[in-house]
Amino acid sequence: MVPVSQAEPVIRVALSQDAVQLRIIADRFLRVRWSSGRHSTLDSSVMIRWSSEGIAINERIYREAWGQFPSRDSGLTVELVDTRRDHRLRSWEVSGSVVIHHRERALLVVNHVPLEQYVAGVVAGEIDPTWHSEALKAQAIAARTYVLYKAIQESEHAFDVVASVQDQVYHGRRSINGNVTRAVAATKGIVITYEQRPIYAAYSSTAAGLTEDAYYVWELDLPYLKGVDCPFDEASPRYRWETAVPIETLEHRLRQAGYRIGIVATVTPFSFTPSGRVDRVRILHSEGELIVSGQDLRRAVGYSTIFSTQFTVTRLDRALVLHGKGAGHGVGLCQWGMKEMAELGYRHQAILRYYYPGTQLLPLHRVRLALSD
Repeated sequence: MVPVSQAEPVIRVALSQDAVQLRIIADRFLRVRWSSGRHSTLDSSVMIRWSSEGIAINERIYREAWGQFPSRDSGLTVELVDTRRDHRLRSWEVSGSVVIHHRERALLVVNHVPLEQYVAGVVAGEIDPTWHSEALKAQAIAARTYVLYKAIQESEHAFDVVASVQDQVYHGRRSINGNVTRAVAATKGIVITYEQRPIYAAYSSTAAGLTEDAYYVWELDLPYLKGVDCPFDEASPRYRWETAVPIETLEHRLRQAGYRIGIVATVTPFSFTPSGRVDRVRILHSEGELIVSGQDLRRAVGYSTIFSTQFTVTRLDRALVLHGKGAGHGVGLCQWGMKEMAELGYRHQAILRYYYPGTQLLPLHRVRLALSD
């Protein structure tokens, strides 16, 4: 986190940690400020690639540790490009500036963006911008709080958060509509706090029952991240689900994740958390036994394959078949529960107090933003 003024910090968002080639586009010429203090003026569209010698821009090598591209009012477009087919992999339209860091084997691409613009990009990326205004406000405050918490933790590193589900889904300026803009403006600078500090404002899509205690996911004993009942999210498309993982795929992904495993014979939930989610899984295989946490199983197999740890094993032959409920880690705010509560007439303040018990909403100027405060 880079302080711009007391009113609004700048957030550093990692768009990519392993870029090999990317394109930056502006409406007019681009300016670059280099780590050496030099400045360059470039065309409005440039191709940037990693080189062992430095940062290559349109095939010219700049032997610099980093280069910063400031934007104008129209912003910048950043496109990650497949080096073999000149095919666009991902893209963002961003405000602020883009900093390209040269690393040993790839480029780190970081968007430096004012806090409130970042929050708008997260609200538009995390939930449907047509949801009820009170849900949008609750999401904006949770997103703002989460990134401030992470920025304090990561202050010595090159970025505060990643622009994906690893932290918060950030779409830049894309998909921001009037509903999002109004929700962010209405909650500007409001932060969820515990003892005047930003809380770890974790949230996920669908709890489908009790929310989870943070201890069982990250071994964090936080008084405001204990399980609460969530009877509000039955409209979620992931309230109930079924998935099938071919046994060969299961074995392959576990090995890719670093587990020594033979031919899988059985997969059985071994222990459960108080909320009813799978805490540990016992896998018998041709070379022995593997006990793995439910969260690590999700991470290895894929979050978009096993949507939560609230599952039962219904069949194991050529595929592992799971029936489950909910989506995400289940800690903190439930987004689909938030949506239903807003539609039932709950204000955003009540929604946040419900999912983060014992917390207080404070304006940014009253929030302690340093570890030593």
